[in-house]
Amino acid sequence: MKIAIASDHGGYELKKSLVEFLKSKKIEVEDLGTEGTESVDYPDFAILVGEKVSLKKVDAGILACGTGIGMSIVANKFKNVRAAVVADEYTAKMAKEHNNANVLCLGGRVRNVEEVKKIVSIWLETAYAGGRHDRRLEKIQEIEKRNMK
Repeated sequence: MKIAIASDHGGYELKKSLVEFLKSKKIEVEDLGTEGTESVDYPDFAILVGEKVSLKKVDAGILACGTGIGMSIVANKFKNVRAAVVADEYTAKMAKEHNNANVLCLGGRVRNVEEVKKIVSIWLETAYAGGRHDRRLEKIQEIEKRNMK
């Protein structure tokens, strides 16, 4: 599995920890920045992950900012991206199981690193349930076809 990861300054410390965590799980990681805590604009980094996931150059993406909200708004502008803001273990499981979220958006100012590692692990280990959820994802794809030309 290959994951693209990026953050702004608010998620930098979390991203740094997650890169090492993912590598320890034998996951290939493409770190797309930022490289420090100096203020940057989150859209610049969400775009990088959104493009990679949209074009299927990676299997999934992880984005971190202060809350995860700004990153998710940007990432969801890309075709084939289903970015979810996740703040706990339950929402991580549901994001994958019901929505097949392929970009996880996290808040560096919301949870501590150990909590986030559990969240990421659950998201990675959970399988998409399919079934009735396929119909809903198909509807999302139809919206993308109409609106993302």
